[in-house]
Amino acid sequence: GFILDQDGHILTNNHVVERAQRILVTLQGGEEFDAELVGADPINDMAVVRIKAPPEKLVPVRFADSSELKVGMRVFAIGNPFGLERTMTTGIISSLDRTLPVTRARSIKSVIQIDAAINPGNSGGPLLNSHGEVIGINTAIASSTGQNSGIGFAIPSNLVARIVPELIEHGRFIR
Repeated sequence: GFILDQDGHILTNNHVVERAQRILVTLQGGEEFDAELVGADPINDMAVVRIKAPPEKLVPVRFADSSELKVGMRVFAIGNPFGLERTMTTGIISSLDRTLPVTRARSIKSVIQIDAAINPGNSGGPLLNSHGEVIGINTAIASSTGQNSGIGFAIPSNLVARIVPELIEHGRFIR
């Protein structure tokens, strides 16, 4: 996940925390904090958790407008693939406006397709542009083995901007 604000809100994928009995967040400096689930939207695979940490320890991300993305733009994916903390991979945007099925009846629309290596453990991490701004949240891979095959997917930042405020305020996205 990644820090949204100095109130301790952190965005991740719903599938990362949905069955968790305990949520533990480790900050860059190695400090660990128990987190509570604030809100979740299983349909768009987003969840917000909150930690109680001193504001000076929390460095929020900056978001970019995902409607300005172009195929071929350089991207950076950050996560913890296979438990290897704070890993960054790089690639390009391979396609835009993909549809990603999340259940038999529901799909996430306008998904970003990337070729940056993402694997199990990257879910919920930020997808960044070359300015260090979040353009998406790493969510899934297309693979027959469960490991990277050069096709990854991220939920675009503009969808995040619509969903997250309601998760924080209401605990769910109101349709």
